[in-house]
Amino acid sequence: MTEIPQFGVRKDIDIDLEKENLVSSSSNVNRKIAFQTSQVSSLVNSSSSSSSTNQFFNRLLINIQVVIFGTKINTLLPFGPLAIVLHYFSNRNGLVFLFSLIGIAPLAERLGYATEQLAFYTGPTVGGLLNATFGNATEMIISICALNNGMIRVVQQSLLGSILSNMLLVLGCAFFSGGIVHKNQVFNKAASVANLGLLLMAVMGLTFPAVLYYTHSEIHFGKSELSLSRFSSCVMLVAYVSHLFFTLKSHKDLHNPDNIESTILHKESGDADKETSNEDEEVLITRWESIIWLGVLTIFISALSGLIVNTIEEASVSTNIPVSFISVVLLPIVGNAAEHASAIMFAVKNKLDITLGVAIGSSTQISMFLIPLSVVVGWIIGKPMDLNFQLFETVTLFITVLIVAFMLQEGTSNYFKGLVLIMCYLIVSASFFVHVDPTGNH
Repeated sequence: MTEIPQFGVRKDIDIDLEKENLVSSSSNVNRKIAFQTSQVSSLVNSSSSSSSTNQFFNRLLINIQVVIFGTKINTLLPFGPLAIVLHYFSNRNGLVFLFSLIGIAPLAERLGYATEQLAFYTGPTVGGLLNATFGNATEMIISICALNNGMIRVVQQSLLGSILSNMLLVLGCAFFSGGIVHKNQVFNKAASVANLGLLLMAVMGLTFPAVLYYTHSEIHFGKSELSLSRFSSCVMLVAYVSHLFFTLKSHKDLHNPDNIESTILHKESGDADKETSNEDEEVLITRWESIIWLGVLTIFISALSGLIVNTIEEASVSTNIPVSFISVVLLPIVGNAAEHASAIMFAVKNKLDITLGVAIGSSTQISMFLIPLSVVVGWIIGKPMDLNFQLFETVTLFITVLIVAFMLQEGTSNYFKGLVLIMCYLIVSASFFVHVDPTGNH
């Protein structure tokens, strides 16, 4: 029999083989695509991680360039490490005190700069409060170190000197510099009146223990004065917290420099200068970078503050300068470098509301927060810190508050008012140079 050729079967077999080849080839292609996709994703991840690393180092370099090398005063930064080296490897405490005093100045100024950058994110009112707070970090650290060493008079005089420096020297230089650039400047009187009221309350808190001591009218000699100081300190702390709530929460519109009255006055004094100054502002570091720099700078200031406190007496003996003059004049000038630079800068930019928040707000914070806090801390650690700042210092503070209140009553400033405040500070400095501390308790 003739065999019939199986054309249909062979054709089916060939089709099946072609399908299998197509399936296998497509699976191979899919494997290649998957492999290439995995390679691309790994390259993308590695490139993204490398880009994030590069971005981190770029931000770090920008921060170092802006904060460390952003001002000429940072040429004094090497004096800080040099003071630490001399402290541990030599006995020349006079040089240690001098180098620590010089080295802490650029740190305090950079602390003010970091606070200024942070103020761009918080607004003028909170910015002024932050600037005053971190600007007073140097005085706070020095006071705690001195109080821990039992140097009560150094604590009292350094805090008093900070108030005098802020109200006379810092505010005077700000008014003078702003008055040179702008003929007449105006500010919000509501905030200044509230701060001056607290300053008068602080004067009252310091006056009564001194009067009680010098009139010998205490019920329990040596105890009533201390008890009154501790009670008054607690009341002053409550008053300061209430002031913060009043300023930042309940009546923040009253302290807003953009209210109607302030806006009208600013238009009369010239808004063109204000707009020009606003255009020159620039935010160079972020919010968290500012906070990190504040922490780092505060640590270094703490280290140098400890050296200053430990060597202040020997520096007084070696230089033949009274400890009262060093405490009231030299230490506050260095510690107020941040307020000094910030207040002048804002005054030149025609922003007196922030200037007053820095200068007068800083004085209010010291008198109503740092001084009572020092009394409470001394109470906790067993140190008899009180509000009896002696008669000479109390009278000096009272006259200073009266002079500043008289200068601020009109709500305007010029270079002559600033010059008068600077001259008053020179008289105060000369008075403490010839003043002998009657207690002798250093």
